[in-house]
Amino acid sequence: MKRDLIEVEGLEIRITGRRLRTAQLEGDFYQFLKDPESVIAALRATPDRPDLFTFMQSLADVTPKYKYPMEWDNMAVISVSTFDHWMNHQISAKPRNQMRLAAKRGVELREVPFSEELVRGIKRIYDETPVRQGRMFPHYKEDFESVYAAEATFLDRAIFLGAYLGEELIGFVKLVADEDWNQVGMMNILSLISQRDKAPNNALVAEAVRTCANRGIPNLVYFRFAQGKRQRGGVIDFKLHCGFRRVDVPRYYVPLTPWGRAALRLGLHHRLRDRLPEGLSEKLKELQKRWHEQRTLEKASIGKINPWRLFD
Repeated sequence: MKRDLIEVEGLEIRITGRRLRTAQLEGDFYQFLKDPESVIAALRATPDRPDLFTFMQSLADVTPKYKYPMEWDNMAVISVSTFDHWMNHQISAKPRNQMRLAAKRGVELREVPFSEELVRGIKRIYDETPVRQGRMFPHYKEDFESVYAAEATFLDRAIFLGAYLGEELIGFVKLVADEDWNQVGMMNILSLISQRDKAPNNALVAEAVRTCANRGIPNLVYFRFAQGKRQRGGVIDFKLHCGFRRVDVPRYYVPLTPWGRAALRLGLHHRLRDRLPEGLSEKLKELQKRWHEQRTLEKASIGKINPWRLFD
């Protein structure tokens, strides 16, 4: 997918797509517009303006405020009061046991300053495997400079937490606060698959909740609760067990060109997968997962892809 980055009204705007060029804030979900009208007016005035501009409201106010075309988006949110309340009343037994397991097996949680050493540890995690969650992992074998640049975003509002086994970084989460520090989003959370038996991701979520509670931040966000028509399984179940709940928030789609207006009416601003029935979408996702697994085997010279085995 083609991606361009432009500056509008002092803000970085990301433009994606070829047939339908859609613009949104760089870091959408982690920062929010105070004055969308001025940004929209500036985008309309650009010589090569995109077809659509999309933005969303923050958790501070989920009542629709603007008259632009709107759909309900969603966030996975933990309402944070105290760490003990979350531990004892907001989560299921499974993550509670996993957190104790992590501590028992020697996992130590630390708040870590941003540095080249931290980025080297993150890159080591990225380079462990080319496939994650059934998809090709885009940061696999990415060069150090690119990883550093990606992790160096929003440093004035970022908190890095690391899960360590001795002095080895085995997992990390990057938290990014909105400008009012009313909500903190988990921009990245990843750990070594080889250390999965030590439950580092559960431990990192717990430490993220503790960090919010200690700083008086009322909302911890783990991106969307649900994408498209899928409502259960995989990451969604993990979020539920850890106390995340769905909160619907307004998302606006502003047509900037005649094609953008037509595409919005036709529903082309959504991915094809998100428009499919959940059962069909899940089957396609499973085929994609098996395809990537076969590709990985081929690259490792362990085996070759047999297309018919995708349907076993």
